[in-house]
Amino acid sequence: MDPLKTIKSEAVSADMSFLEMLDVLNEELSEKGEDPVHFDHDCREGICGMCSLHINGKPHGPQQTTTCQLHMRSFKDGDTITIEPWRAKAFPVMKDLVVDRSAFDRIIQAGGYVSVNTGGVPDANEIPIPKKIADEAFDAATCIGCGACVAACKNASAMLFTSAKISQLALLPQGQVERKERAEKMIAQMDAEGFGACTNTGACSAECPKGISLTNIARMNREYFSAVVSSNNV
Repeated sequence: MDPLKTIKSEAVSADMSFLEMLDVLNEELSEKGEDPVHFDHDCREGICGMCSLHINGKPHGPQQTTTCQLHMRSFKDGDTITIEPWRAKAFPVMKDLVVDRSAFDRIIQAGGYVSVNTGGVPDANEIPIPKKIADEAFDAATCIGCGACVAACKNASAMLFTSAKISQLALLPQGQVERKERAEKMIAQMDAEGFGACTNTGACSAECPKGISLTNIARMNREYFSAVVSSNNV
């Protein structure tokens, strides 16, 4: 990886989003005949989770939000801002600020799905689910897979992400068929990808732009232990 490079820009407005600032910076670099800075982005609405940047030592910057929702008014005029890619072995750097987060995709592929029989299956909205349970499942489902939890963790653990994906299905009737198999397979894939272990510092949840709760990790552990015990009794 190339060392950090200092680039100055005089066209930054306080009303710009952080990604708009990078757009302007890249325009200036292109006009000078220099290579633009490569970075991930997509929806720019805080939904897709693509804008994975480590800003001044914090995932997504000084606020608990996505990078695309961060504005330059969060910094002082004349500040030098240090921008780095996610710091994790499981997220190899592709170029500049772009990292490969396909490890998350493989974790979901390992068990983040449900089986549905075709035919006269009742509509999901017609299945009675207590509001408290539905709310918990929805809260877990708000995870956008940005990777801030991994970047914030001193061990580069993916426990918060994986637990959110396991929780959202384990709490609902539709997720019961693969419930035990899901926990075992997704955790095994998480370990195979090279993510670190969880030491319960809470940095992951504190930096998560969607505020995913640590209670999901506790639920995932229960799901896993239950699956392992059941497997041993077969």
